[in-house]
Amino acid sequence: MTPEGAAELAGRLADGVGQVLLGKPEAVRLALIGVLAEGHLLVEDVPGTGKTSLAKAMARVLGGAVSRVQFTPDLMPGDVTGSSVFDRNTAEFEFRPGPVFANVVIADEINRASPKTQSALLECMEERQVTVDGTTYQLARPFLVVATQNPVEMEGTYPLPEAQRDRFLARMSIGYPDPTTEVAMLSDRDRTDPLALLRPVATVERTAQLIDAVTRVHLAPALRSYLVEIVAATRGLPDVRLGASPRAVLHLARAAKASAAMDGRTFVVPDDIQRLAVPVLAHRLILTVEAHSHHRSAEEIVAVLVSRIRVPRGSGG
Repeated sequence: MTPEGAAELAGRLADGVGQVLLGKPEAVRLALIGVLAEGHLLVEDVPGTGKTSLAKAMARVLGGAVSRVQFTPDLMPGDVTGSSVFDRNTAEFEFRPGPVFANVVIADEINRASPKTQSALLECMEERQVTVDGTTYQLARPFLVVATQNPVEMEGTYPLPEAQRDRFLARMSIGYPDPTTEVAMLSDRDRTDPLALLRPVATVERTAQLIDAVTRVHLAPALRSYLVEIVAATRGLPDVRLGASPRAVLHLARAAKASAAMDGRTFVVPDDIQRLAVPVLAHRLILTVEAHSHHRSAEEIVAVLVSRIRVPRGSGG
């Protein structure tokens, strides 16, 4: 796929999702970057802002299958991955796939399930496979987990462990729409459902070709060092108890390549890295008690860090 073709397809995908999620181009772009970088998204926002609509619209324009799992305290790992069921007719165990066998999986209110059930997603998200009773089953491609959680209501929730948060490519917030957008929503959504009118823009095979095109985007040696310097710097900050992992380096590189491909470039520029540093790195940091007491946020810390690191010269294509 040519750079022009990749940018054109990515643009049509963004336009399609934008018909459902009005007035949020940056959120739509980050969600598409998650798909093209073969990552997963953690959407942390208040109810009613369009988290589920975003995921469903993504699956619709990609031409793929979507499934939704409502995470609750009594949800079991087999309810997510699938389980082996004894068939009396054949006297054998038959594997019945769970909802993770889809292109887009909505893990709604993921922090309401127990840590045991949350961990059922670890293998799925990292290795794109499920192992049940010693047998491994491959998942679909593209495969995207969109997990949601409410940042306000904490009663009856289990914080995501560090290992799980680290598997999400990025954390994003959709936020409230502006008044003009909300007025536009009132004008037609009582009569029609934009999601029902949305048509596939691509096929899963075409999307896979776009993902392959992203892997061929060039990341110059100077930018590799720049990217590693940013991630490594999070590990030595006085306000940070646990910095970003080596996996964060890989995720930031993939996201930057996906951003370049969406703009029709075959090479990464510093802006790609700088724009994505906060959503890719902030959710991985664990701050000290002192940082919390001074109301410092991980997003603020990463943004300041990026602004202080020198951008290498001649680091374009």
